[in-house]
Order: sequence, then C-alpha cells, then structure tokens
Amino acid sequence: MARYRLVAVDLDGTLLNKDWEISPRAREAIRAVQRQNVHVTLATGRMYASTLRYARELGLDLPLITYHGALVKTSQEGRVIYQRLLPRTYARAIINLVKELGYPVNLYFNDGIDRLFVDRVSAATRRYARQSSVPFYEVPDLLALLDRDPIKVVVIHAEEVLDALAEESRRRWGEAVYITKSEPTYLEFLHPEATKGKGLAAVAAYLGILREEVMAIGDSYNDLEMFRYAGFAVAMGNARPEIKAAAHYVAASNEEDGVARVLEEFILRQR
Repeated sequence: MARYRLVAVDLDGTLLNKDWEISPRAREAIRAVQRQNVHVTLATGRMYASTLRYARELGLDLPLITYHGALVKTSQEGRVIYQRLLPRTYARAIINLVKELGYPVNLYFNDGIDRLFVDRVSAATRRYARQSSVPFYEVPDLLALLDRDPIKVVVIHAEEVLDALAEESRRRWGEAVYITKSEPTYLEFLHPEATKGKGLAAVAAYLGILREEVMAIGDSYNDLEMFRYAGFAVAMGNARPEIKAAAHYVAASNEEDGVARVLEEFILRQR
C-alpha cells in the first residue's frame, strides 16, 4: 500500500453532511491523519471565504483549493499560489447567452476579497447564500461589472435545463472555457486551467509531494480532473455511477462518514 502524504477532500456531498457540517468522526479522523504527518487540504467549488471557516474548524494550515482550482490560497497567511481568471470576453458571451434564455446568473470576483453578484434574487439564490455563508449583491446589469476578469460565472437551474445549456456552451466555446457542475443544478464556467486537478497539482508542488502520494476524495463532476491527477481517487457512495466509475475506490456516503472511514482504512490502519 502506497504511503499517502497529501489528501484533498471535497466539501459538499463529501466531507459535509446534509446540514453542511463536519461530523465528529470525520473531524477526528482528519486530525489523526495530520498527527501522522499527512497533509489534508480542501478542494471545492466554493468561494475562498466559504471554505476558510471549515479549514479553521479543522486546523488546516496549507493552501486551499477553491473555486474548483481557480484560486489556491494558503489558509493562514492568505498567500495565493495559483490563480486563473475567466477572460471577460467569454464572461460577457456567457452572460449574454444566459440572459437570452431568461435564466438567473451569479458572477464572482476575487481580487483579494470574495464578491458574489446576482442579477436577480430567487429562492435558489438565498439557499446558495445560506449554504455558502457568504453575502451577495444584486446588480441587474452584470455586464457593467466586467471591466476586469471575473473568477467564474454560475447558473442555477433545473438539471435538464443546465444539461442543454452545457451542451450549447461547449459547442460555442469548446475548450476555451472549463464548464462543469459542482451539483446537478449548478452549472459553472471558468478558465480552462481552473480545475481541481490543476489546483491539486499546485498544492502538491508547493509541498514537494509526488502525485502517486496524493489521495483525492469527491462526489461530483468537478472532482473528475482531481481524480485523474491523484494516485488514489475515492468516490463517495452518494456519487453518481459515472463518478464512481472514474475512481479507484468507492466509499460509504457522506451521511455514513465515508471520508472518515477511508482515512481510517487507507492511512491510519496502514501505519
């Protein structure tokens, strides 16, 4: 069994339960792994500010992979080690397309401070803000904000609607834009190098760790690039079949302490 020196863990649907909390068992497993000199980081589509509170709860002191990998920033000093912004030309085109279809849009910036702007407030917007624990600002004309590059654009809608939008978007922009889902109802647009795989590679290089020494744990489409990079990829039991098929191992679900069980089995019991 390989000795893992770095574990990257997704938040929603993976480390967090349905109430967006870390269970006591998972918290203790992560602390026990750290005592074995294994690094643990968070790899999420969430904003940095939304991720930081969980990092502090766990006592993490290393770069966090946020915005799917668009921003990798240390949890203590706040030093950016990797960042990729979405070129505003594509952001404008994406927003124009979504406006034509009549869907609401979220626009994100990070120039030292996380900021979320929406063109309308809906029940989905309020739920997203509660989940992320970040404020949002309503700005009817999001295009007016694009005098600089944003970090991502997100559309929240029904799954089948977003699947059609993703297909059309990939037809228009191909590989010039990274298009992914963090949840079935969240379609996200980012720089093509703003992936969890690129972010995880940046953290591993920062720590001097080989990819075969890296474990990645996740549950959704935005975790696939991370799975491809890591030496050992773990999909949660609550993941969809296509996500499980891309992993080396399938854990119990997030409601069954899947992360804790994996850390106990593959790291703590191997020492």
